[in-house]
Amino acid sequence: MVAASRFDVVLVRLDPTRGSEIRKTRPCVVISPDEMNRALRTVVIAPMTTQGHAYPWRISVTFAGKAGRVALDQIRTVHGERLLTRVGQLDADTASKVLGTLAEMFGR
Repeated sequence: MVAASRFDVVLVRLDPTRGSEIRKTRPCVVISPDEMNRALRTVVIAPMTTQGHAYPWRISVTFAGKAGRVALDQIRTVHGERLLTRVGQLDADTASKVLGTLAEMFGR
């Protein structure tokens, strides 16, 4: 299992999926708190995508030279075995936007 911290970007093997879930192996942002990441064998992630519409719950990001979005509408919990490798970390501004949007989504 890859040791992951909050706001790390990790390649995650998302398949198998169902329906409209984001598929394949792709970069995902770890959004679970570090206390959970250390204690559990699961991690809460949000996939990153370069496709789709600019919804308010999809946070714009530039990562590894590519423009895309963090898809907070596709949050899921995955077992640590799905995490393949750490490829970076979100910048502080984008991390703050992710937290703010999560608070808006779930704080109502």
